[in-house]
Parts: sequence; structure tokens; C-alpha cells
Amino acid sequence: MVKSFTAIIEQDEDGIYIGRVPHLRGCVTQGKSIDELVANLKDAVKLYLDVEGDSAFEISKFVGTQQIDIEE
Repeated sequence: MVKSFTAIIEQDEDGIYIGRVPHLRGCVTQGKSIDELVANLKDAVKLYLDVEGDSAFEISKFVGTQQIDIEE
């Protein structure tokens, strides 16, 4: 059985990719490349589910992101 999770990916000022899975509270990891980050995210989600169980994640539908520009 395949379970799908949405990950939010950002890049910090040092070029490190940071990924978090909003449906799994506290599930955050990083990587030097997108490929490394994705592998680390998969490991993090598997470990999270092993510890917390399947019922630990919030059921909701990911809608998207929105860039918001603020004029100064």
C-alpha cells in the first residue's frame, strides 16, 4: 500500500534544503540537494509512522501555496 504525503520544501541562506510534512507534526529534515532531501523525508516519514502509528497524521487536503507581495 502506498501512502502519499505533501512536503513543503524551502532553501536556507546556506543553500541547504529544508523539508517538512505538515500533516505530521514535527516531521522536518534537511539535505544538501533535492534528491538527498527527498530520501531523508521518506526516512523521516517512515520513522514517524513507526513511532506514532498511522492514526497520528492529520487528515486534510493540501490546497497549494500562495506568494504574497507586500509593498514597503
